[in-house]
Amino acid sequence: MRMPPFRRFRPFYQAASIFVLGMVIGSVVYNSLYHASYNKLWMNNKDLQVQILQYEEDIKTLKKYSKQPTVIREIKIRTEQKSEPIDSLIEKEIVQMMGKDLAALRGRSIFDIDTDSKLTRSLLDDKIYTVRDKDYKIKIRTMLVMEGVLQIWVDIGN
Repeated sequence: MRMPPFRRFRPFYQAASIFVLGMVIGSVVYNSLYHASYNKLWMNNKDLQVQILQYEEDIKTLKKYSKQPTVIREIKIRTEQKSEPIDSLIEKEIVQMMGKDLAALRGRSIFDIDTDSKLTRSLLDDKIYTVRDKDYKIKIRTMLVMEGVLQIWVDIGN
């Protein structure tokens, strides 16, 4: 029995290895595109969930205090970052936690904002929120009440 020389099969092995290498590279590219699009979709979904919760709270308070024009009906929290920028999802989670802490101010009189601002500053100034095993420090910059909307500007730092 005679063995054929392996020189004849070398082009087949090269073609097969190039084909397998192409499959691996193609799967890596497809997987990276899939994860990028999924991450974008997940972040968009998280933003929309936070907005839905905020709108539901606003609707409840607007229905409850619609006859009283001089109370705080909405609370809007705006964030600023002095040092390095943080992830938008972490920022949204911190805003959501602050919204829960500030829920006690809904329905309070606008004319009592002086005592309320002192209370809010004492409760939230330099408060530390823990998100994803990392601590973030909150500093209140400005509080403004206009037409039943309490707007609070905060700095988020590490």
